[in-house]
Amino acid sequence: MAKVTIPFDGKPLSFEVPDANLIEVLSPRESTPVADLDGEIARALAAPIGQPPLEAWVKPTDTVLLVTDDVTRLTPADRIIPPILDHLNAAGVADGKITCMIALGTHRYMTEAELRTKVGEAVYRRIRVVNHEWKDPEQLIDLGVSEHGTPLVVNRAAIEADVIIGIGAVVPHHIPGFSGSSKIIQPGICGFETTAETHLLSCSERDSLLGLEDNPVRRDLDSMADRVGMRTIFNVVMNSAGGVVGAFFGEMRPTFRKAVALAREIYGIPYHETPDIVIANSCPCDIDFWQSHKAQYPAQRMVKAGGVIIVCTPAPEGISPVHTDLLDFTAWPAEEIKAAYRKGVLKDGVATALAVAWALVREKATVITYSPGIPAEHKKKLGHIHAPSVRQALERAFSLAGSRARVTVLTHAADMLPIKSF
Repeated sequence: MAKVTIPFDGKPLSFEVPDANLIEVLSPRESTPVADLDGEIARALAAPIGQPPLEAWVKPTDTVLLVTDDVTRLTPADRIIPPILDHLNAAGVADGKITCMIALGTHRYMTEAELRTKVGEAVYRRIRVVNHEWKDPEQLIDLGVSEHGTPLVVNRAAIEADVIIGIGAVVPHHIPGFSGSSKIIQPGICGFETTAETHLLSCSERDSLLGLEDNPVRRDLDSMADRVGMRTIFNVVMNSAGGVVGAFFGEMRPTFRKAVALAREIYGIPYHETPDIVIANSCPCDIDFWQSHKAQYPAQRMVKAGGVIIVCTPAPEGISPVHTDLLDFTAWPAEEIKAAYRKGVLKDGVATALAVAWALVREKATVITYSPGIPAEHKKKLGHIHAPSVRQALERAFSLAGSRARVTVLTHAADMLPIKSF
């Protein structure tokens, strides 16, 4: 028996797989974080990609909106924002003209304590720090449609700002190909309907857009960021432990391309055989299934049609603390879910889109879920099979796929990009 260990809920979790069944255990490539994070951030700010330094073009009269990702991401905003503020001050912009908005998309609002931790106590006291209040229509403005035809509703603070700087991290992502860049605008600070249509656009094929740098969703997001006026980003690429490997600052498109190249080096992992069973661990996207569902898509890409995916996730907040009605329809077939939304039967378009993506995974492979945070009855409503342990999940998987079924383990599946090498 081969002993396999995965990071689970902040601790190592070990289980055994028969030697004859185990193909390989795959993880993101080992990558050393920069030795001096503050120095790396300073270097990036001093030599922007594709545009002059902030001091050369930001005016003292400008209002500035910093948009950063939320508590579900490991981006070290508390280290990135202070030197950006210093550069803005050097350009003549007073702290009172700078706001930091948390790009929640349709995630739950962050608490004050979480806001203080995310941006750092000094920044929280220095400038205005707010959640993107996506539930409040008074905070949003309708800009018509994007170039793709997506309804474009965005937080009005972005339209009122003279300068917008997006802050985030770049990893493979099933909706726009990679996270980062214009994703901080959509879904980050857009309205519910905008996010729903973008997510549905990503479900137009049987497979996800994971790892595709150029795709219809990314082009749509970029057009929205252009429309809103975000031309500058600060993106980091991190390793699987959350250490920053590279920092990239400058004009949106060329900066993103450089970050993607590094992210692909770290997270693009070759696999050497098509598995019958994939054990997909959700780390580091563990807070709820709304995040940990990302573990499914690398597994979906790899697994043999008719095979089994075992999702492992702590999910202490369950399925989702926001989209509480999605369990009513997530077990439906993909086309039935889409049709119900277009007919107006389903109202939550964002949940609808993710339910479609989850259904497409199930339509390729049976999904078994080990999760202490998700009750067995909720797993059933997801269309998943409940397993009280990884061992029992494997036993059930072998009963479905056969005793000779071949197994691959993804230790950090939510951030991985499997690349076929045979």
